[in-house]
Amino acid sequence: MSIDKPTSIRKGEELDKIKLKAYFKAHWSNFKGNLSIEQFPSGFSNLTYFIVCDGKEYVLRRPPFGANIKGGHDMEREYKVLSRLQHDYPKAPKPILFCEDESIIGAPFYLMEKVTGIILRNQAPKDLQLNEELMRKISASSIDTLAELHALELEESGLIEMGKPQGYVKRQVEGWVNRYYKAETDKLQAMDEVADWLQKNIPNQEQTAFIHNDFKYDNLVLSPNDPANVIAVLDWEMATVGDPYMDLGTSLAYWCEAKDDDALKPFNLTWIPGNFTREEVVEHYQLKSGKDVPDLLFYYVFGAFKIGVIVQQIYARYKKGFTKDPRFAQLIYVVKACGKNGVKALEKGRI
Repeated sequence: MSIDKPTSIRKGEELDKIKLKAYFKAHWSNFKGNLSIEQFPSGFSNLTYFIVCDGKEYVLRRPPFGANIKGGHDMEREYKVLSRLQHDYPKAPKPILFCEDESIIGAPFYLMEKVTGIILRNQAPKDLQLNEELMRKISASSIDTLAELHALELEESGLIEMGKPQGYVKRQVEGWVNRYYKAETDKLQAMDEVADWLQKNIPNQEQTAFIHNDFKYDNLVLSPNDPANVIAVLDWEMATVGDPYMDLGTSLAYWCEAKDDDALKPFNLTWIPGNFTREEVVEHYQLKSGKDVPDLLFYYVFGAFKIGVIVQQIYARYKKGFTKDPRFAQLIYVVKACGKNGVKALEKGRI
């Protein structure tokens, strides 16, 4: 039922099976010698491969070709995050090993256990009836999961070491603005306007929590037996300790509604009937977390800008020829929609 299916590996994104097999044999005590490799075709950032070793299923993640490995694609850090979460957050997949030797497959990578379940991509699964009742339950379960993550204890768990919360919001704004202009390919007035507004409106007060930073439906694994139940959270590459409202704001920016620009709808199936509205997301988060959430306009606009920057960076790599994935050719329209979404929120004064 609607389980993510791997396919053949895209041309130019192959892994060296001989070197990988030799590395596993030398560094992984459970490896017996049998190895098969396929690729998960979805996702736009880190490359994800389906690994079967001696009948057991795993996932290998590596940075995309042409990416700044020392920037937003730090495999070692993502591996450490998963390792730290094992004792306190059961919805984090179990990491197996990390390899920093770029000579094996051309970049650092890590291996983790595969969690089998349903992932809601940009189209409704053909064999799963996403009726209004189910979508409402999935909405609630996803926000419950986000609030649970934000409630994790930081000091005794050691999670506090995974980030620098003081001044987090200011650093994020400055960092994402800088990343945008480094990756800029087209002059987009809306993105310029939002970048300028964010730098002039940084909140003075900050909260501290462990945050995911890319929390959306296609990073959640739903139970195949009960699709309303989130059993795992994926893609921890941007997780850190920072302001939870920045995390919530990014999720709200991903949370497209039916009336929003069609270019934003591939991010989530949040726009189909039954889902929470963005306002209902905030209400449910407040109920689950027990916190009074402040005015989220800044955080929502930041989220819209940040998503635009992420997509712009992918589009820039495509324009430079680092990836041949045909899906990337139209991404500039998504960047434009993100900028317009931010400007629209500022004009209306609400999310």
